[in-house]
Amino acid sequence: MHGALVSLAMVCVTALAAIGLAGVSRGWVPPWGRSRVLRPRLWGTGALLSAAGLSFFMFLGPLGDARPLHVYLPLAGMGVNFVGLALQMLAQRPGRALTPPTTTTAS
Repeated sequence: MHGALVSLAMVCVTALAAIGLAGVSRGWVPPWGRSRVLRPRLWGTGALLSAAGLSFFMFLGPLGDARPLHVYLPLAGMGVNFVGLALQMLAQRPGRALTPPTTTTAS
């Protein structure tokens, strides 16, 4: 059963990393998120960070073979996952509006 869970986790994390790589390199977002994502490259970066963080968390923590030497590594992976999720949320918000610089001339 453990092998099946590890295999399923690897497939999910690899799919997330592939979608993130497509977002970073091509600006592609899956169809279910296209209407909400305004900045696809930032969204892809967040997906890549989430995939890396989930990998650290799962394979050094609950799905690891042995007891980890450093118990804080899986927690750091979860922190990286949350940073990736925050980037994905920021990608759904509009960026700053560019305003032309105003100059005043003293006469």
